[in-house]
Amino acid sequence: MNVLVTGSNGQVGSEIKELIQHSTLNIQNYDFYFTTSQDLDITDFDLVKKHIIDNQIKIIINCAAYTAVDRAESEQELADKINHLAVKNLAQLSSEFGIKLIHISTDYVFDGTNYKPYTEDDATSPQSVYGKTKLDGERAIQEISPANSIIIRTSWVYSYYGANFVKTMLRLGKEKESLGVIFDQVGTPTYAKDLAKAILEIIPKIQNSKLSIYHYSNEGAISWYDFAKEIMKMAKIPCQINPIETFQYPTPASRPHYSILNKAKIKKEFNIEIPYWKDGLDDCLKRLGERK
Repeated sequence: MNVLVTGSNGQVGSEIKELIQHSTLNIQNYDFYFTTSQDLDITDFDLVKKHIIDNQIKIIINCAAYTAVDRAESEQELADKINHLAVKNLAQLSSEFGIKLIHISTDYVFDGTNYKPYTEDDATSPQSVYGKTKLDGERAIQEISPANSIIIRTSWVYSYYGANFVKTMLRLGKEKESLGVIFDQVGTPTYAKDLAKAILEIIPKIQNSKLSIYHYSNEGAISWYDFAKEIMKMAKIPCQINPIETFQYPTPASRPHYSILNKAKIKKEFNIEIPYWKDGLDDCLKRLGERK
């Protein structure tokens, strides 16, 4: 069965590619086609349709996204084109050809005012352009191809690949004696390798499953401050991490103050185990050569 992975040079797409090359997961019956925006412009409906037909694609894993949260505030049209309109294309093709679609979304669809972990049924209310465009993508899928699609919302993604919070902290920690990191935004880091593994475990099960929205992040809950402290501790970098409030570090886009996700649904329906956030960080730092 042929699987198209879009955005394959991103964090999750890159981890899927590496897992396929080195994993013992039950994916022997699948052939994967990895594309980037240079290989396949998913905003071009006809181009994607031709690719699907030519390669007899049966499953799409959409890892492509506009993820520059702050820049999206001034690049609304581009963010909408990638996070909404391109996803609408994939949903239409999923419906037309009976293709299973796995789409990655975000905790930014919520406003961050909850007091308990967000479930898939909680009301959405994005507070940024990025969050709004991602929610519009979700809604396009639900309107056009709900029977064929899985939406996985995740949070605070980092990886061995790409630019992310972990790599930024490692770099700044080596350059500075102290750093101020926000303590009043709480959520859960998601190691892209763990998310990629979960997606590959889900694939063999989707033919007979009720497709829906799911939440996935690693287990546990921390602030960005706590996360930065642990990065420095594990990497043995003697940089002092000081807690600051959100207002002390203003950004163009508003961030959710609380974005812990309830993962009970995905664990129950697909029988997957989710690692603790520290275990993911430990593995990532070892791969980066920073675990001392």
